[in-house]
Amino acid sequence: MLATALIFGLLGSFHCVGMCGPIAFLLPVDRTNNFKKLGQIFLYHFGRILAYSLLGLVFGLVGKSLNLFGFQQQLSIIIGVLMIGVIFLPQKTFNKYNFSKPVFKIISKVKSALGKELKKKTPDTFLTIGFLNGFLPCGLVYMAVFGAIASGNALQGSLYMAVFGLGTIPLMTSAIYLGNFLNGQVRQRIRRAIPVLVVVIGCLFIVRGLGLGIPYISPKPMTEKIDSNYNCHTTASENKPINNN
Repeated sequence: MLATALIFGLLGSFHCVGMCGPIAFLLPVDRTNNFKKLGQIFLYHFGRILAYSLLGLVFGLVGKSLNLFGFQQQLSIIIGVLMIGVIFLPQKTFNKYNFSKPVFKIISKVKSALGKELKKKTPDTFLTIGFLNGFLPCGLVYMAVFGAIASGNALQGSLYMAVFGLGTIPLMTSAIYLGNFLNGQVRQRIRRAIPVLVVVIGCLFIVRGLGLGIPYISPKPMTEKIDSNYNCHTTASENKPINNN
């Protein structure tokens, strides 16, 4: 699970540079003091990861509530199917059913606050910019949120999103230092590769939910393990010789 979060972050950060790159380019970092600049960048990333972790906590709770009804394995399969479905559904479908409309006003306020913070240079500015940046709409973040739900646990969901955020740090930091260093052809190739990545991870979630007994990839459901241990214990007790003395 955490491995998929890291992969999402590392490869998905190529998408992030295109979407959130302008924010990274405009960060009001101190160009004259490398040590201070590094601290400002750290605060920016910390703010983003904090926002992702909070999202993971909330959606991990959603997964936990579903898990309490015994839907953990089924939930993993559903999440995998949704990931794959999102890739193969025509773009017109998303344009017709714009799921972001109900929160459009909130997103507008976040963008407005972000614009104001980019004009400041106080120490808390970079933390605030990163935190607000983490709540901006992003397709890769939505995919990572699916993973947080599938974790079926609030803390695991938070950790999943935090690892996703850590995976985005190398490339986003490069964007701050180097600016727009990816040419159009490279970006186009990466954008084509990202849907393949999402489908592969979606398949992993489905395999995980099937409980095939493959260590670390598709472990058996806990109920099957308990039943197996119980049957072994019962068989051993029945075969144990009775001592009449």
